[in-house]
Amino acid sequence: MNHYFINNENIKSEKRVIKYNYNSYDYEFISDNGVFSKNKIDYGSILLVETYLKNKRKITNFLDVGCGYGFLSIVLSRELNIEGIGVDINKRAIKLASENAKLNNVSVSFKESDIYDKVQGKYDLIITNPPIRAGKKVVLEILKSAKKFLREDGEVWGVIRKDQGVKSILKELDCSYKVEIKEKSKGFYIFVLKNN
Repeated sequence: MNHYFINNENIKSEKRVIKYNYNSYDYEFISDNGVFSKNKIDYGSILLVETYLKNKRKITNFLDVGCGYGFLSIVLSRELNIEGIGVDINKRAIKLASENAKLNNVSVSFKESDIYDKVQGKYDLIITNPPIRAGKKVVLEILKSAKKFLREDGEVWGVIRKDQGVKSILKELDCSYKVEIKEKSKGFYIFVLKNN
């Protein structure tokens, strides 16, 4: 099976355009085979970005880990009018995300990185719809290691489904962060992690 969190150059390209409307703006995203949620915007990602925007605070930058074709980054950048960075291990996703940033006229830069390998600096917000299929170890690595890249009053926002082990994952983060569940819908949990 071809997973979206690996690079497979042999997957045939079949680009398509996905639309999303928020705050009276029509976003367009070019998607393709071999990337996460290639045919429609994932409900968990929509719930995550819309919950964040309802609860937003003033921030100057963000990091989107496992950015895929750039949905979270591009909506956040446009709605908050700030710059951000998106990282993903999938080369095709990064290429699409860069095209999508231009398409939607936002200042987000995207780079290929295995989790935080190529990440530098500190962020007010680290946001992620983690690749559950990569396994719990990878998901915990994304969430636990975020601490090193967070500003002191920074926050990590994420989404995981109940049936994908959100409760056990959040329990393991209890000793590293103050954990808060912000929203639950259709089995998806939106959570926030803050420095203790």
